[in-house]
Amino acid sequence: MTNNKKSIIILMGPPGSGKGTEAGLLAEKFGLYSFETSKLLEAAFAKTKKGDYFEVDGKKYSLTEEKKLWERGILNSPRFVAKVVISKIEELFRSGEDIIFSGSPRTLEEGKIVIPFLERTYGKKNISVMLLEIPAKETVFRNSRRRICQLMRHPILYSKENEKLKFCPLDGSRLLRRKGLDDPASIKVRLEEYENRTYPMLDYFKERGLKVKKINGMGSVSLVFNRLLSVLK
Repeated sequence: MTNNKKSIIILMGPPGSGKGTEAGLLAEKFGLYSFETSKLLEAAFAKTKKGDYFEVDGKKYSLTEEKKLWERGILNSPRFVAKVVISKIEELFRSGEDIIFSGSPRTLEEGKIVIPFLERTYGKKNISVMLLEIPAKETVFRNSRRRICQLMRHPILYSKENEKLKFCPLDGSRLLRRKGLDDPASIKVRLEEYENRTYPMLDYFKERGLKVKKINGMGSVSLVFNRLLSVLK
């Protein structure tokens, strides 16, 4: 991969496949903006007050209700998410940013809005799609043990070496579990949501002539990162 402008990478995969971590590494190596829809939504919901709403095409979406869906592991309303995502993409395009998406678009309905928009703005030939593959049982294992730091929201992946850590080694803030979102019941729901609503995006990519490159997501962060690099070269 070169550092030519107008580059878009879409990194897909089930919950816990390491999308966010690997996207961050690729963003740093290639000078890309790491686009995490989950963080956009988390930031929006953190400031949500009762009665707040978001209007899309004349329809009002209650942010309180959308937040409840998010906390239960259920994907948010596609048109609401697409509006949030496109608004951010427009901002990044005006700034001349290249982008790597981590797990977005999340649903077929959202994808049918976002992908044509990306093709119009960045150009189809500049879009690369990759899929990190891990077994369902690995999703449950990783997510149920994952923690994030309180300050900068770094994901701290589980290992025997760090299982007793209480503070983030990167910024020193306290390590927390994402309340609700990484509970076993929510993880199961998130996995079902991925299989039923996100995975169909792969066929849509193919329909639009976007090749999906599959990568083994098992192993260390470094190992998976090198696999991604070999595909991008």
